[in-house]
Amino acid sequence: MKRIILTGGGTAGHVTPNMALIPELKKAGYDIHYIGSKKGIERRLIGDMDIPYYPISSGKLRRYFDLKNFTDPFRVLTGYFQASRLMGRLKPDILFSKGGFVSVPVVIAAKRKKIPVIIHESDITPGLANKLSFGSASKVCCNFPETVKYLPEGKAVLTGSPIRAQLFSGDKDKGLSLCGFKAGKPVLLVMGGSLGSVAINQAVRASLDSLLESFQLIHLCGKGNLDQSLASRPGYCQFEYASQELPHLFAAADLFISRAGANTICEILALRKPNILIPLTAAASRGDQLLNAASFEKSGYSYVLHEEDVSRDSLLKAVHHVYNKKDQYIAALNEGSENSAVDLIMDLINKYAGRRS
Repeated sequence: MKRIILTGGGTAGHVTPNMALIPELKKAGYDIHYIGSKKGIERRLIGDMDIPYYPISSGKLRRYFDLKNFTDPFRVLTGYFQASRLMGRLKPDILFSKGGFVSVPVVIAAKRKKIPVIIHESDITPGLANKLSFGSASKVCCNFPETVKYLPEGKAVLTGSPIRAQLFSGDKDKGLSLCGFKAGKPVLLVMGGSLGSVAINQAVRASLDSLLESFQLIHLCGKGNLDQSLASRPGYCQFEYASQELPHLFAAADLFISRAGANTICEILALRKPNILIPLTAAASRGDQLLNAASFEKSGYSYVLHEEDVSRDSLLKAVHHVYNKKDQYIAALNEGSENSAVDLIMDLINKYAGRRS
């Protein structure tokens, strides 16, 4: 039996593609293990899948001044030694990395142990963690054709993003029942990422009275962001984060409001849901979500509302605009390519597993 280690974490976007691969890896007979951070969301998500999980020390590599810049390198170094010991003990045939800063010491440790490494980059331009890991990779998978020029020559493979098969197994009636909603009234689903979004949450709640006149609303507001004063509001259902129930909530939704993380928008494309994207600003990120959103807007898949323009009125205008033109957006989404990322990545894993570099 071949053994694979998966790594990646910090946000759900660095975990869900790994989760999409796990059922196929099990079918192929792989012995699967996961290395992640001690407190990241990946620990809970992977724990729910009954996969052996090994937490290591991790630190963030920042481009800006922060006192933690003086201590986090030591955490990364500790994480490297922990990952190296795990590589020696587990002796994997291959490592698959989805990125995030916890992945950097794991990838470097695998390279030093001559274990083949496959990396997946979701965004149009690579993030710092993956950039630091490219030299250790056998192949680098990516979502967008525009990304290939940023990747090491001879290593880039255009695969798209692995989509969790269970997202297509949702039951609309079950989703409505979970929220206490009635059939016949459209459902708006709002998600600001696994950590939530203050700007989106505030705009949605400020618009709630008006939104509920036309829609029922599912609000995935992020950890610690529940508003208990709205807990019994008819037509409004809030979750910190959804896991097992997520496919049913997606099936119940007629319209999405979302951040523009690459994995999330690829899931929206695969589900063919009309949507409004509110990307992170350049000040709050390296600008990857702005590029992702612009690409989807150009293709006619999405309506983009920039965070600095978000207000009660602009949000209501965007929601009604997209819902009134939902058939037009669905037609564009249906023109999107079929997602075969899981199969393409599995082919790479099978090809490189056991090849010592």
